[in-house]
Amino acid sequence: MNTQVVSLKEHIPHRAHASKKDFGHIVIEDVEIVFGKGATSSQAVKKTSLEIKPGEFVCILGPSGCGKSTLLNSIAGYVTPSSGSVRVDEKAVSEPGPDRGMVFQQYSLFPWKTILDNIAFGPKVAGRTNVECSSIANTFLEMVGLSKFAHKYPAELSGGMQQRVGIARALANYPSVLLMDEPFGALDAQTRLMMQENLLSLWSEFGITVVFVTHDVDEAIFLADRVLIMSASPGSIIDDLHIPLPRPRDPAMATGSEFMALKKVCLEQIRAESLRAFEQQNM
Repeated sequence: MNTQVVSLKEHIPHRAHASKKDFGHIVIEDVEIVFGKGATSSQAVKKTSLEIKPGEFVCILGPSGCGKSTLLNSIAGYVTPSSGSVRVDEKAVSEPGPDRGMVFQQYSLFPWKTILDNIAFGPKVAGRTNVECSSIANTFLEMVGLSKFAHKYPAELSGGMQQRVGIARALANYPSVLLMDEPFGALDAQTRLMMQENLLSLWSEFGITVVFVTHDVDEAIFLADRVLIMSASPGSIIDDLHIPLPRPRDPAMATGSEFMALKKVCLEQIRAESLRAFEQQNM
């Protein structure tokens, strides 16, 4: 592939030039999600309504098995609600689409493709020319600091590097919404912090909506404009916590009194819900 790097503006769709107030508006209305039927059915999410404004960074916290990922997958279009509706930019979500990029905990890269080709895959499917695909892929590789690894394969990269490729690949379609399911959960503490700062930098540059599922309270507070706390299964949102910490965020904030107060609120609620889940499992 051609390795030329060009300006993002040559390839960004019209929506990406618009104000971040214009795209990435998520509305979840009375959504319930039930798996199975009859006596074997299991309710993952009970009636939940939520609005996420364009350009917001929202983290979802909750005890294990509370339906965080299921709710995220309903926005992605991988899970269809049993009732209620999910809309992105006033369009009902019925299937996955290029307007919603997804990053998983497992890196989900094509092992037989080079790093460059992994990132170029989305634009290629979207009908871009080979030159455009190459240019977009190289530009995003540069943004995530991996240009010199363009012709390596995923197995030759560390976990943190693979996840950077995953983020670049998700952004290469210029989505209005980026959905992230515990993307840094398998990384060591130092790499995780670096990835958090890198993600905030990319989010600031693109101004897109981010919905980020995590079990790490510190991570949620450090990243988010809002932290949504879910109840034990079947999950629903029991708190919508505004994070007033100034941006840009500095890791040193994690030792400050305001950060610690927010962390205490989150931990108390998650502990209470985790205990309730434990009691339910042992009834």
